[in-house]
Amino acid sequence: MHDFLLAKEIVDEVLHIARSNKLEKVEKIVLEIGQIALAHDGHEEHVEDISVENLTFGIESIAKGTPVEGAKLEISKVQGEHWMLKSIEGK
Repeated sequence: MHDFLLAKEIVDEVLHIARSNKLEKVEKIVLEIGQIALAHDGHEEHVEDISVENLTFGIESIAKGTPVEGAKLEISKVQGEHWMLKSIEGK
């Protein structure tokens, strides 16, 4: 479930950046994801390891009908409790 919520957050951010940069089509998204903190209270039990496969499915599902649909995804697992949008490419 948290994978899908993160996917929505990522698609929303990519769409915001695409609009800001007047991109009509997003062709590539490069992401880094670590364990995602579910609560910002510092407790280890509130951290979840996100599945790249589930995240990819979520992004692809949410992106349907948007300029992000069909974008190539490059997702790397990293240490830490964050996700980072490294770059997007489009036209």
